[in-house]
Amino acid sequence: MSNTNALVYVVDDDVSAREGVAGLLRSAGLTPKTFTSAEEFLAAPRPNMPSCLVLDVNLPGVNGLDLQRELARSDVQVPIIFLTGHGNIPMTVRAVKAGAANFLTKPFDDEELLNAIRQCIALHEGERLGLNSEVGSDCNFEDIVGKSNALRKVLEQIAIVAPTDATVLLHGETGTGKELLARAVHTLSPRKDRTFVRLNCAAIPSGLVESELFGHERGAFTGALMQKRGRFEIADRGTLFLDEIGDITLDLQPKLLRALQEHEFERLGSTKTIHVDVRLVAATHRDLKAMIREGKFREDLFYRLNVFPIEVPPLRERREDIPVLVNYFVSKLSRRMGKNIKSIRSETMELLTNGSWPGNVRELENFIERAVVLTQGSELYVPTVEMKNAVPAPSTNSVFTFHDAERQAIVDALKVASGRIAGPGGAAERLGLKRTTLQNKIRRLQISRSGY
Repeated sequence: MSNTNALVYVVDDDVSAREGVAGLLRSAGLTPKTFTSAEEFLAAPRPNMPSCLVLDVNLPGVNGLDLQRELARSDVQVPIIFLTGHGNIPMTVRAVKAGAANFLTKPFDDEELLNAIRQCIALHEGERLGLNSEVGSDCNFEDIVGKSNALRKVLEQIAIVAPTDATVLLHGETGTGKELLARAVHTLSPRKDRTFVRLNCAAIPSGLVESELFGHERGAFTGALMQKRGRFEIADRGTLFLDEIGDITLDLQPKLLRALQEHEFERLGSTKTIHVDVRLVAATHRDLKAMIREGKFREDLFYRLNVFPIEVPPLRERREDIPVLVNYFVSKLSRRMGKNIKSIRSETMELLTNGSWPGNVRELENFIERAVVLTQGSELYVPTVEMKNAVPAPSTNSVFTFHDAERQAIVDALKVASGRIAGPGGAAERLGLKRTTLQNKIRRLQISRSGY
């Protein structure tokens, strides 16, 4: 799929902004069509709907949000990028509720706008190919995809807190997209042109976390061969994201608290105090209040982090987002791998939607990536036999159990492979199984190969 020559509409009453966006689109190989008002847009003949609509919110007369609602009433499906004035928080929240695919604050970065437009074009192309995707139709901050009320509430909170300097604490299970939300906080803040710095506190040996946070001088400890700046210093005037902050050791917590309260620290091996201006976003899957009761986390640090807490829902609590995510991942991964996947069976989508997905969005994406790799034709092939961890345990009331799904996947693979089990293109290869494993499953499930 190519974005070249894609049609993009621009509606803005500011002539300099309107022509500036049009020129940017032309330089990127896109085809712009401009309108000075919502009324002009609605009155103009549109033989071809655009792949993307760049829409100023504060239009005279019919404003951008009113135009979006009019398009929705007319069942016109087009991804919209809203342009809003700086610091207009109520309007930002309304734009999110209205269904913005993305929104940018003026003045915006050219590359940021082009990236948002390319995402919309990819979305439009995925819908044209019949994936029936709703990606970005309701909520999409960067790569945050979904339409559920649970996700919408989180994004509304992000839109409210992002323009401030308040510390944000994201709490949610692994794989729910906490880092994407942290990046959204940064992108929607006045610090967006500065550095976004990330540190996973659980991924680094505890003895090295202090050096990673605050840096060190040459010779501060064995192996310190040169001076090193820490993440706080690198993030000066930007945003620091501390993932899995519940893994910070007790002895380091007072130093972290001081850095957050006083905005100052010393590198290891130095007495020179360094002052920084850093906005902190922290995340954890742990119960910090329980850790406080157990003496594993400082209460004063918790209150310093818990200024604006946001609970990130697991995927099982927003199942209506699963089809949206599946279509989004299929579209994105198909382009990356040069595949031409046009459709997904309704039975397959139902099975995916009913999965438990303990690894949440990350697990779902990894699973879909494997499915795209295995797909040979235009219909997504899902290795259903590998969904034991993604499908809830069958009950006596289940109509479609894992046993049924496993059997159906093997039958489908045998049909495509004309009954062959081994070799290139055989059922075993298509299912990602060893030949002997598949043969055992065929015997256990009493599947006949005759007729394939």
